[in-house]
Amino acid sequence: MEKRTKQAILPVMLCAAMVLSGCGGRETSPAATASESSETDSAAAITVQTIDASALFSDRDMSQSYDGAAVTVRLSGDTAACDSDAVSIDGGRITLLDEGVYLFSGTLTDGQIVVNAHSEDKVQIVLDGANITSASSAAIYCLEADKVFVTLAAGTENALANGGTFTAIDDNNIDGAVFSKTDLTLNGTGSLTVTSPAGHGVVSKDELTVTGGAYTVTAAKHGLTGKDSVAIAGGSFTITSGKDGIHAENADDASKGFLYIADGSFTVDAQGDAISASSSLQIDGGSYTLTTGGGSASATMKAGDTMQRPGGFQNFSGGGMPPDSENTDSTDTTEDTESCKGIKADGSLTINGGTFTLDTADDGVHSGGDVTIAGGEWTIRTGDDGIHADSAVTIRGGSFSIPYCYEGVEGQSVTIDSGTLDITAHDDGINAAGGADSSGTDFGFGRQNQFAADENCFVIINGGAITIVSDGDSIDSNGTLTVNGGTLDLTCNGNGNTAIDTNGTYTNNGGDITTNDGSESGTGGMGGMGGGKPRGNGKENGGEMRPARQNPAPNAPA
Repeated sequence: MEKRTKQAILPVMLCAAMVLSGCGGRETSPAATASESSETDSAAAITVQTIDASALFSDRDMSQSYDGAAVTVRLSGDTAACDSDAVSIDGGRITLLDEGVYLFSGTLTDGQIVVNAHSEDKVQIVLDGANITSASSAAIYCLEADKVFVTLAAGTENALANGGTFTAIDDNNIDGAVFSKTDLTLNGTGSLTVTSPAGHGVVSKDELTVTGGAYTVTAAKHGLTGKDSVAIAGGSFTITSGKDGIHAENADDASKGFLYIADGSFTVDAQGDAISASSSLQIDGGSYTLTTGGGSASATMKAGDTMQRPGGFQNFSGGGMPPDSENTDSTDTTEDTESCKGIKADGSLTINGGTFTLDTADDGVHSGGDVTIAGGEWTIRTGDDGIHADSAVTIRGGSFSIPYCYEGVEGQSVTIDSGTLDITAHDDGINAAGGADSSGTDFGFGRQNQFAADENCFVIINGGAITIVSDGDSIDSNGTLTVNGGTLDLTCNGNGNTAIDTNGTYTNNGGDITTNDGSESGTGGMGGMGGGKPRGNGKENGGEMRPARQNPAPNAPA
């Protein structure tokens, strides 16, 4: 009996070369192989693995076809016809009782398919030009089986819809146009439109797996949601949702509620998060156009650094306290009532590649743990941080354009090994500050109200090409800053801020650093050196004079 091994979270993050089989009808499942790489500057040779993808997709998951000897069910208005004893028909309710393959075609105006087989049975529902609406429940309700497959027949268009209300028919809280108490796999090469004006689009209370097909989902709540996991090998997705676009959450087991995407095309317009997991999240490839909360133009940018530092108080790294002042950033005291992030994980978040266009009211990329990005082409516009981790941010490669944000990259620590970053920030370009997002008090040199160096906070730059234009500090570390390589072009627009600002030591071991205020030659000056200042290469104090490039006015992007 074909049975998928459950996913396991690896105890440590591994460098691996991931080989994923395509989803075009192949009979082999993805495999992950571990390998070592010494190329710290070449993210193309490195894949970071936090989720064991080899355990996620069975051969049958990956198959986009079905057995030709299927039981045929013909839908016709308010009922259906079938000759098999494995199918029970009661008006518009069609119940599948045994393991097998069932082929559906036609239109059911008010009814549903119910899977009520044995707990070890595998049931495959093939939609072959099927249009099913349930006025007050799920169009497909998977009550009992080991696993249910919903396969979209080649060349067909299919539709599943709820009519706008959900009325209880048993003890389960059915709240999706497709609702499954079992493992649920969506595959095939046809298309499916899912409409749920009062609930979720597709719900699995176990594992939700998608390996192929084209999906258009419109839902008042989450678009696609799985309790134990959501795993996507490929497909095309257009999702409009009142909450999260793609959502994985298990409140009872911290090892579950993970989300993995190998490939696919995703256009998501969500009023919550576009892609969200309650534990780990890993993306290895694909194309993503993600909009949340109406986009960055709908967000009110935080107040920023409006407090001028007293003259002569240059550096707090020795542990001294500044003169008494009040924080003018009143917006930090207001909690958001809705999370509107682009890609979010409560646990570790790992992205190995893909093409990403994010326009978000809240953070573009956000983790309650670590963020690791090994590649990808990125354009991020956000009303808050471009990339945020409550713990460590590690960038190993990729190309990042962040033309509009509050802060570009923020974490307790930030390590950049390679890649290209072009950041225009309303506050800091890169910020290492302890604590969770939006915590602490911002005096313009880090969100935390602490002036001695924080040993848990640091910025390390080993390589890459980094261009920052900021109204706050271009690089701000509540601990140390170490530059071992790379090219940094930093412009701070003044307002009492500096291009380089640290509470601890600043060490340049070989990076090519230029600033508009001369702070690359100091030890973390904090004394308002904005405007035209000597521009050097990090090894000498001098260079030509040039005026600071000006950050665009802090209004919504065009």
